[in-house]
Amino acid sequence: QVQLVESGGGLVQAGGSLRLSCAASGRTISMYDMGWFRQAPAKEREFVASINWSGGSTGYADSVKGRFTISRDNAKNTVYLQMNSLKPEDTAGYYCAVRTRSVLDSPRSYAYWGQGTQVTVSS
Repeated sequence: QVQLVESGGGLVQAGGSLRLSCAASGRTISMYDMGWFRQAPAKEREFVASINWSGGSTGYADSVKGRFTISRDNAKNTVYLQMNSLKPEDTAGYYCAVRTRSVLDSPRSYAYWGQGTQVTVSS
């Protein structure tokens, strides 16, 4: 069983940056593809970014492409999301998860969700 804990969220002004971390425990995630999702109040959980097990392949939602960067450190059993040029519409709870099925950008392809970390971007 994998436990994931997200951290690094907070309140930031538009144009600012945050770095989210997703620390895994219980077992290594080095052989798993990982993803970040976000969910705003009254909205569905949406795909943000994914990374394959080695870090050699990444994918992004169009809304964050060029502003966000996903990375991982398998030695630390941790996945990161660097968020730059933040916009008010990026405000949401951010969640990481392990990809267990083939569809890269569907929440249904992921398991072992963390509890999330809140990101609030003020205008």
